[in-house]
Amino acid sequence: MNDAPQSPPRSPPLSRQLERSAAALQAVLQGRSLSDVLATQAESMRPGVQALTFQALRQLGATRQVLLGLAPKPPPAELQALLCVALAWLWPGQTAYAPHTMVDQAVQAVRRRNPASAGFVNAVLRRFLRERETLVAEALRVPVAAWNHPAWWIERLQRDWPAHWQALLAAANRHPPMTLRVNRRRRSGAAYLQRLAEAGIDARLLADPAFAGQAVVLAEPCPVQTLPGFAEGEVSVQDASAQRAALLLADDGALPPGARVLDACAAPGGKAAHLLELAEVDLLALDSDPARLERVHDTLQRLRLRATLRAADAGAPAAWWDGRPFDAVLLDAPCSASGIVRRHPDIRWLRRAADLPALAAQQARLLDALWPLLRPGGRLLYATCSVFKCEGREQIDAFLQRHGAEAAALQPASPGHLLTLPDNAADAAGGAVQHDGFYLALLRKT
Repeated sequence: MNDAPQSPPRSPPLSRQLERSAAALQAVLQGRSLSDVLATQAESMRPGVQALTFQALRQLGATRQVLLGLAPKPPPAELQALLCVALAWLWPGQTAYAPHTMVDQAVQAVRRRNPASAGFVNAVLRRFLRERETLVAEALRVPVAAWNHPAWWIERLQRDWPAHWQALLAAANRHPPMTLRVNRRRRSGAAYLQRLAEAGIDARLLADPAFAGQAVVLAEPCPVQTLPGFAEGEVSVQDASAQRAALLLADDGALPPGARVLDACAAPGGKAAHLLELAEVDLLALDSDPARLERVHDTLQRLRLRATLRAADAGAPAAWWDGRPFDAVLLDAPCSASGIVRRHPDIRWLRRAADLPALAAQQARLLDALWPLLRPGGRLLYATCSVFKCEGREQIDAFLQRHGAEAAALQPASPGHLLTLPDNAADAAGGAVQHDGFYLALLRKT
């Protein structure tokens, strides 16, 4: 047996990571989800490619605008993607790579696939470094470059949130916190905080009573595998806004043992699991995508929780409902995901303004299809991870108008729109809790 110490695995060369990141960016611009693209990367390559591509997507409006000045004739899509990745990391304020290293590695990346373009890439990047201050200032006069969001997205936020649109756009380009939900069946949030401290992980407990003492924010994100007790089901990763959903539906003993609960759009399973941690309920978890339903199964298995899982369209209950009314329904409806764009920066470039009417129609269809399945006195929680009012307040206003006050009532506990702003809640030390963007409305059937 060889007992010699093993050398740590070498990181892939930056040029290779740049090459893969450019391909990932190009795939997003062609309509593919970045999560799907990253899933195809080798494990050793994935962290670097993700970091490079996330930054490229967060700076995409600005780098594309700069390229218009650097290369008046648009380069081929493959070269443009590589240049956008490199420019994002040469942008003022970026210090992860020395400028000469980034230029050299970008040239190495293009030389492997398109040697004739190596000189062009070198010239463009070196000119940017020479004229960076002027080129950046000129580009930032264009709103899409200044805010790094599509023009239609900026305009909608200006209309929906005239006092907050700039703060929302700025927040979408910041790194999000890593928030944990401690499984109350296993230990208290305070006890888990102590376990983190013993493992050398800096964290704080959210003292806002809305989180029932079970929400923890890490000072720095870390791989889930390094979290004490993660594999054993003691803790899950879940944003503070998402944690509010199950807590609202199960508040004040509203779900007694044996209550029949429907999670209508359950994947990937975080909210379903949270409901099962909070109450002894008979939970039916639906999702229209069998592959995504497997993720619900895996989540519940890790947490040692049980539910009935079924692949079905929640909006067509005749195909799956047994006729017995539910005590509670959680409708985490398909939406634009505009509230989680800081975690998924590809969303802003994948979505189109034309998507919103179709999504709003789907949300209304689901609300109207599921409402009759609820018993009198039962409660339905409508949730979207969106900051657009057409998927939140306007959707619920229209639902209440269709059904009337004699049939449906919006509960006072409903938070409404939770925005990615620092004034939503504070921890015991007075620090801001920056939620993902969400909309939550709790409805009671009268």
